[in-house]
Amino acid sequence: MAGTPHIAVVTYDPRGEEHKDRDLPVLVRALREAGADAVAVAWDDPDVDWAGFDLALIRSTWDYSWRAEEFTAWAERCGEATRLANPLGVVTWNADKRYLGQLAEAGVPVVPTRYFAPGDPLDLPADREFVVKPASGAGARYAARYPAGERDAAVRQAERMHREGFTVMVQPYLSSIDTHGERALQFFGGRLLHAGVKGAVLAPGTPYDADKVAHPDLRPWEPTAAELAVAEKALGAVPGDAELLYARVDLVTGPDGEPCVMELELIEPNLFLHLHPDSVPKVVEAVLAAAG
Repeated sequence: MAGTPHIAVVTYDPRGEEHKDRDLPVLVRALREAGADAVAVAWDDPDVDWAGFDLALIRSTWDYSWRAEEFTAWAERCGEATRLANPLGVVTWNADKRYLGQLAEAGVPVVPTRYFAPGDPLDLPADREFVVKPASGAGARYAARYPAGERDAAVRQAERMHREGFTVMVQPYLSSIDTHGERALQFFGGRLLHAGVKGAVLAPGTPYDADKVAHPDLRPWEPTAAELAVAEKALGAVPGDAELLYARVDLVTGPDGEPCVMELELIEPNLFLHLHPDSVPKVVEAVLAAAG
């Protein structure tokens, strides 16, 4: 039908396993019911003609962090062939968690973070619980929590990550996560969509290379005015003039009792639509507008 928007809802290839994006079929179906020609496609499918779409909507490319160079190359090709959301500049900036340092420089409260590239000597806290994780990662992969002074296991983890080319991040573990959880504020089409709160992901003693539940005890949340203000300040600090179709701001309570940014998810954040079914029409409206 003339004028029908063609939309690629971009995901990963589960390679024979159960697909982990439970919202994918819901979103594709809702877009089709709204009149779009929407199809779920894997980002690394060599047979996809991206120029045949009006919009490539990144949704659940959840294997990208272990294939960062390949994923970036795909995003460049896709962005040249059609409209990519979020745009390439946002994707490349957000793929490296050193962006937290840039947010801090812009006055955004963030979890204090130090970075150690391969070859850098590692400096670990001796007086507080801390977290070691990669600067390119998702779903708590290669992340672990260590008690104060626990150096040997953390060094072994960092050495392995350095061998595999990862920059190591070291952050204090904020004990507020154990009591207040981590809040995720979702934005779509430039406005707050909904929010959720989850429990602590990193249990003491869990090996860094163990499988983890990325969103334990997730439930809806009504963000406070302070949380909303921090989230909007963080989004306002994203460099460039690129328009963000979607964003998730993950917040925790800092030592001062105020919210601070744990992560800014601008590539493939889980929207948790199964918890917020009333948000589906809003997402569809914004996606159709982005497809032109």
